[in-house]
Amino acid sequence: MTRREWFSPAEIVAVRSPDLPGSVRNLNALADARNWRADPARARRAGGRGGGWEYHLSLLPPGAQARLLLQHGPAVPEVEEPGIEDGSKEAWARFDALSDKQKAECRRRLECLDRVEQLAGEGIGATAAVVQAASCSGVSAASVYNWQKLVRGVPRADWLPALAADYKPTSTFSDCHEKMWEMVTSDWLRPEQPSFSSCYRRAQKAASRNGWLPIPSERALRRRIEAEIPAAVITLARKGREKAKRLYPAQKRVRTHFHAMQAVNMDGHKLDVFVRLHDGRIIRVQLIGIQDLYSGTVLAWRISETENKETVRLVIGDLVERHGIPEKMWLDNGRAFASKWITGRMRTRYRFTIRDEDPQGILLSLGIEPKWTTPYAGQSKPIERAWRDLADQISKHPFCAGAYTGNSPDAKPENYGNAAIPIDEFRAHVAREIAEHNARPGRKAAACRGRSFDETFRESMADPATVVTWPTEAQRSLWLLAAEQITAQKGTGEIHFFENRYWSVEMNAHAGQKVTVRFDPDRLQEDVKVYTLDDRLICTAPCIAATGFDDMDAARTHARDRSAYQRTLREQARLHQKLSAAELARLYGSEEPAPAAEPTRPAVKRLAVGNGGAVPAAAQADQPEDIEDSFAAGLALLRTQRQSEADIIPFTPRREDG
Repeated sequence: MTRREWFSPAEIVAVRSPDLPGSVRNLNALADARNWRADPARARRAGGRGGGWEYHLSLLPPGAQARLLLQHGPAVPEVEEPGIEDGSKEAWARFDALSDKQKAECRRRLECLDRVEQLAGEGIGATAAVVQAASCSGVSAASVYNWQKLVRGVPRADWLPALAADYKPTSTFSDCHEKMWEMVTSDWLRPEQPSFSSCYRRAQKAASRNGWLPIPSERALRRRIEAEIPAAVITLARKGREKAKRLYPAQKRVRTHFHAMQAVNMDGHKLDVFVRLHDGRIIRVQLIGIQDLYSGTVLAWRISETENKETVRLVIGDLVERHGIPEKMWLDNGRAFASKWITGRMRTRYRFTIRDEDPQGILLSLGIEPKWTTPYAGQSKPIERAWRDLADQISKHPFCAGAYTGNSPDAKPENYGNAAIPIDEFRAHVAREIAEHNARPGRKAAACRGRSFDETFRESMADPATVVTWPTEAQRSLWLLAAEQITAQKGTGEIHFFENRYWSVEMNAHAGQKVTVRFDPDRLQEDVKVYTLDDRLICTAPCIAATGFDDMDAARTHARDRSAYQRTLREQARLHQKLSAAELARLYGSEEPAPAAEPTRPAVKRLAVGNGGAVPAAAQADQPEDIEDSFAAGLALLRTQRQSEADIIPFTPRREDG
């Protein structure tokens, strides 16, 4: 079968090619602007009822051609559907492209024709029925006759679009040289957002200089841009991706399938209030909190100078200690939330390099599954809505009068900088407003049904189907103490951390090894907990205080502690040494007499004399037969000589001084 090559405007628009307009009206306007119908080889009248045009495939961009061929494929024998024809489809497509006013006129005409048929059915003559219906509709009889001609031979179901057959697109554009059109669109679709008038003036000068004719008016070009370039494309080119993203409907995420404490989300927000810290500094503080996704309740929060990993850890600890361990937690992708203290060893943690020696983050230790929200997408974090409400409740409250900074540099109030609220008073104010936010009735969320966040949360928690994991005492140290990977010192095994030293006896066995230290950053002088890299507790190591060189009391205390340590080691050694040396000797048989050693005699005996030389064969003949007797006599003589030498007083030479 041959490939299909002719298509109607409705069929061309239906494939939604990005290279062509998205409506039949705009496509017809493009055909008029590019004078497609002037080429009889590539434009023709449709053969079906209703008229209209068909365009050859070669007139369309390559992308649109590919989409049409993919959708329609080769020509096949047409099988007409009952009551549906190509002309009918095209007529309804033209009707859809009409304005509301034109569609209303079509309906008025159809009502008039229906009245004619009704009158004729009542026995009134055809002429009288037309005249009477025309009088009721406020039109002439000739108009009614013209409308009857439009629907003659058309199925009754298609009369409404057939009555719009005399409407033609009114959007025609003046001819414009291709180069000038390209200059205007390229200049205007820039992120600097130049005015259209300035772009037109620049393009007009360049076109006149280069002879690019014809040059339409500014108004004509502006209308053509509005007709041919979609508004979303203009927004993307001139205002950026974030503005264009808002033109697409946001995803509506249903949260009613959760139960309380099954899933939470966490984020931080800088409050627009000047706060005075204990050291006298005046700053804007961060509010970091966790919200339950099912009920919307703000479950835990803290005030901090910055959005840091220590405060994030403490907020997670507050949540777990008060309400239990959630199954999932949606986190912002900031450095504080992706820190190894929070998400260490998580395989879905893409912000930093994952190392085997990294400490295990608190979420993995507690069994919480982390989820990362899309950057700069507030729709993916419901807590953003809570921050927006609380920003108004907290920052613009009369309690903060004079300390409110405004939410932007150009939105400063008249009393800007007149006051700063002490940090302790501000924390109490935030606590009151968050409690009011959770307890306010009339919430419209699907799970709340007019109740408050607190009521919704309590009802779900009381449901027997809600199962929440509760932390153990051993897990409590995971959020009360931060974690850091440290190498213990060689020899003693002590830990040097934040200019402090920590040590316990158990650290001797881990000297020179990497360990995980859990500590409270606000109380560095207190004990720290030391774990192996796989989170097995080694010991609780106290802080060793540094003392002055001439501090005798500290020296005595240190000596006393060292002596106690040595006594402890001796006692431990004694406990491990159950047997004394005498008992071991007795067990090993040391008190038994040693067996007498009998000499082993050789088969051939030879006596060595004179510098170890062998006795000549001639001398051997003169030797006595009993060699042992002669050897014993020699030993007796040797003992006599040594006794004589012992009677002589030995002389020790005097050493000269210097």
